[in-house]
Amino acid sequence: MSPLSRRTRVSAVAAVAALALAGVTPALGGSSAQADTALFAPRLVTVDTPTRADKELLQRLGLDLTEHAGHDYVEVVLHDATDLDALLHSGLGYDVRIPDLIARSVQNEQVNRAYAAATLESPLPSGRDAYRTLADYNDDLRELAAIRPAIAKRITLPHKSLDGRTVYGIEIGRNVQAAEDGRPVFVLLGLHHAREWPSGELAMEFAYDLVQNYGTDARITGLLDRSRVVVVPVVNVDGFELSRTDGSLVDLREVDAGGTVSLLGTPGNAYKRKNCRVVDGQDPIDGTCRVASATSPGGYGVGVDLNRNYGGFWGGPGASDVFADPTYRGAGPFSEPEIQNVRELISGRQVTTMISNHTFSNLVLRPNGVHPDTIGHDGLPVGNAPDEEALKALGARMTAANGYRNIHGWELYDTTGTTEDWSYNATGGFGYTFEIGPDEFHPPFPKVVDEYLGAGAYAGKGNREAYLAALENAVDTATHAVISGKAPKGATLRLRKEFSTPTWEGSFTDRLNSTMKVGMDGRYTWHVNQSTRPVVQDKLVEITEDQPVRSQSFQGGPTTVGQSVDHPFTVTETGIDVLQVDLDWPTPDDLDLEVYRKNADGSLTEVGSSGNSVNEKEQTQIGAPAPGDYVLRVINFASIAPSYTLTATLFDSAVVSSEEVPGLIETWTLTCEKDGRVLQRESVVVDRGQQVRVDLAECSRRW
Repeated sequence: MSPLSRRTRVSAVAAVAALALAGVTPALGGSSAQADTALFAPRLVTVDTPTRADKELLQRLGLDLTEHAGHDYVEVVLHDATDLDALLHSGLGYDVRIPDLIARSVQNEQVNRAYAAATLESPLPSGRDAYRTLADYNDDLRELAAIRPAIAKRITLPHKSLDGRTVYGIEIGRNVQAAEDGRPVFVLLGLHHAREWPSGELAMEFAYDLVQNYGTDARITGLLDRSRVVVVPVVNVDGFELSRTDGSLVDLREVDAGGTVSLLGTPGNAYKRKNCRVVDGQDPIDGTCRVASATSPGGYGVGVDLNRNYGGFWGGPGASDVFADPTYRGAGPFSEPEIQNVRELISGRQVTTMISNHTFSNLVLRPNGVHPDTIGHDGLPVGNAPDEEALKALGARMTAANGYRNIHGWELYDTTGTTEDWSYNATGGFGYTFEIGPDEFHPPFPKVVDEYLGAGAYAGKGNREAYLAALENAVDTATHAVISGKAPKGATLRLRKEFSTPTWEGSFTDRLNSTMKVGMDGRYTWHVNQSTRPVVQDKLVEITEDQPVRSQSFQGGPTTVGQSVDHPFTVTETGIDVLQVDLDWPTPDDLDLEVYRKNADGSLTEVGSSGNSVNEKEQTQIGAPAPGDYVLRVINFASIAPSYTLTATLFDSAVVSSEEVPGLIETWTLTCEKDGRVLQRESVVVDRGQQVRVDLAECSRRW
């Protein structure tokens, strides 16, 4: 379970007390026996899912699952008493982690205001000290492009949102105003899910970083000379506008003669997840989304989950076909205009690496989104991605910078129709989801600063360094293909491919179509993705099971407040996936947990912690723990418990069986064109890491 600082817990109590002064009684943390339905506060709970069957059961309940999950738990937002009732009747156990999300919003906004008042300019590249609104994003994209038009231009995506808003992005690179010239493309996306505000902030800050440092930072300059970077910070413009507006607070002290109470003025959509689809197949009247969203708690019942609407494996596990469910997949693959925007962006360029930002869980997720032994569209197990080792290696490089866990998407729970599952399997470009931050959808803004620049052991690295590592992967010719040769100067070269993309219920026609201009020297070098899509490549299907490798328990006696007890634990095994540490005690008191790695000189480096509120047990997970000595520290924050039990468990994925499944070989169609006329057409087969030469002599002869 993710940690909450001690100061946060004290502030949360103060915020709840403030609400009580105004006659509002938020629900307090407790067990599943507390079915408090008279006055329900939206809350975040940790649901026990010790088996895969439990995770599948939870997904069928239609609840609002977060991306914070582990081997034996999934965190869920309960928006109203009906949600609580569904969870109670499922028989799944749970603990309350944030008992009142409205009270938490009050607390966070107070922190944000204090930070902004005390900060002239933050350490972020933009200097911002508060969350952006949608208007702020649009202004920043326009102004950033205006500052350095030679390397940055604002782009307008082709489809307006359902509520009639334009979606903007920014393209960054040397000589960016010129036509595509064959450089590889890196795409960074934010805010598919409306409530996940840091996902847009970090994308926007990376754009600022690149534009400001081109020409002065040798690393950034070299990367932008060899690539183009496209950043779309807000994919879900309608949902974010509602979430950000309703997530703002009305300070009643301004209207109650100097009173002491701060309340959330419009909580309705602060935790909205989806877009503004009101009725499938109908374009709503612009501006009606807010009214429609008022019909369901948190606005979560209205709309399509945009990260279940992509075509790859659309309609499978982890995506609901019920409109009111939080993970509703849409009426069909790519049914939503916001996702059509991303599809056309990636299909129209050679995107060799892509990251889609989300919150929260401190994770870097890679394809595929369903368990390898899940039976897919072809009647065979889906298996691992063909590039599993390379995807995992880049994930490890990025998580070394931000401290996140490097795992498959399915290790949370099965999902289909996600961004990277489609982009990777359709194009071959590496694709990842970042789950930013440990414990909240939109935490206090200072946490955003830390997530971008790094803090503690990751200070000076963070997601800034992770993004740069991804950009370096995008330009690395070992991770994509290169086609080069001679062609008439000024000719348009086109790479095209049309194919059938499998969904869980059938298939649809997909197209990739990108172009470049030949330079004045009559030579071209085009950095492209491989010609054979991963989804049809040879694959090794492995049937795996997550199994505990070893478990060790420690019994502790009574401690006094402020006292801590250290328990030594040694990891002797290599290649372990997760070290999970659980702390339990028999009374509703408050113990905390910290885990340290012992260094060669005897010093300790913190690698995990959990500091939850009263009556919430502690758990932390350390991804890919290195062999060596660890210290498991139990801290008495406010406890009179007579004893506690501390358990350290090592988990690994064991292969039960494996099978080689033969695949196909596909080709690119390369054409050389003048004024729209095709003068030469060639079929090109090229693999990842391969370079092929195609001289277009016929095109030159007919020019």
